[in-house]
Amino acid sequence: MELFNVYNCYDINLVNGKGSYISDDKGNKYLDFYGGHGVISIGHSHPHYIFRIEHQLHCLGFYSNAVRNDMQEKLASKLGVLSGYDDYNLFLCNSGAEANENALKVASFHTRKSKIIAIKGAFHGRSSGALAITDNPVLSSDFNAKHEVVFVEMNDISALEKEISKNDVAAVIIEGIQGVNGVIEPGTEFLKAAESLCKSHKVILILDEVQSGYGRTGKFFAHQHAGIKADIITTAKGMGNGFPIAGVIISPAIKAWSGMLGTTFGGSHLACAAGMAVLETIEEEKLIENATELGDYLISKLKDDKAIKAIRGKGLMIGLDLENMPKVRKQLLEEFGIFTGSSGSSTLRLLPPLSITKKEVDQFIHAFQKITQIVPV
Repeated sequence: MELFNVYNCYDINLVNGKGSYISDDKGNKYLDFYGGHGVISIGHSHPHYIFRIEHQLHCLGFYSNAVRNDMQEKLASKLGVLSGYDDYNLFLCNSGAEANENALKVASFHTRKSKIIAIKGAFHGRSSGALAITDNPVLSSDFNAKHEVVFVEMNDISALEKEISKNDVAAVIIEGIQGVNGVIEPGTEFLKAAESLCKSHKVILILDEVQSGYGRTGKFFAHQHAGIKADIITTAKGMGNGFPIAGVIISPAIKAWSGMLGTTFGGSHLACAAGMAVLETIEEEKLIENATELGDYLISKLKDDKAIKAIRGKGLMIGLDLENMPKVRKQLLEEFGIFTGSSGSSTLRLLPPLSITKKEVDQFIHAFQKITQIVPV
């Protein structure tokens, strides 16, 4: 049997990682400024992360949700305190797409409606409902296209109000920052209007923080920069530092009932161990503050680079618009051993571990400026 060939990937076989660095089977070392789509939050092979998972393996790796798992309760409590959503409830699952599917389902159960308002340029995952609210018809099959979804422009308050006022909407879903679409931020005014409109029309406001959450932007969740609260928040990527875990954070106004949601693997003992290690490390090492400080530093050092058409983002979720983005990205990897990401056709996407150091940021800046000829080669 061979693999079902759906990925356009580099011919690099990574075998080791430590902190912000990864290495391949040929001994080549790379600076990881992408974190595998923003998944690596506390750094590769963090010692506390290894300890937590290894210890749990010696105890109990898995049992299903047919029994109580105290580790889930501890994880929920810790997440509530650090995120500022301590009065909310947590449903644990396995991936961002699954989290968004469950969020949509909860909203529909609660409102008894099915229509969803999503934002143009959105990406929420590749499963059925998550793909229906993703604004990319190339990824969608006929099967995915049956859901009732309306897309409005980001930051268009009047368009949002027009759709919500039809009183047939279950939920509005907005990414804290759009990652796949070019690191595009919803404005504070737009988020506040969405919060107000959803409240007045009894619509559920869902914030997809799968990529932008867990301290990446300098707040625990990106939408907290706008000073709003969502009814439901979805989270995944940085939540497990590479271990598959995701969550749906749900307002206490939404009541659960037995069988409403379910999962076999979600919230397993190992997943909770990984999740606790991440939260403990974020708190202990002050990684949210580090994301703010080094994100601001990185932007300050690049803002005068004439090769950059625009810089967007917050904290350590940064997009650089470049005329020759694919070429620059290729040079960063092949000539300087630095992994970065892309977003659209012209945005270089930077999602390094939250534990990145100033020295490592300077390594990226030096390489980038050599390529853009700010520093002589």
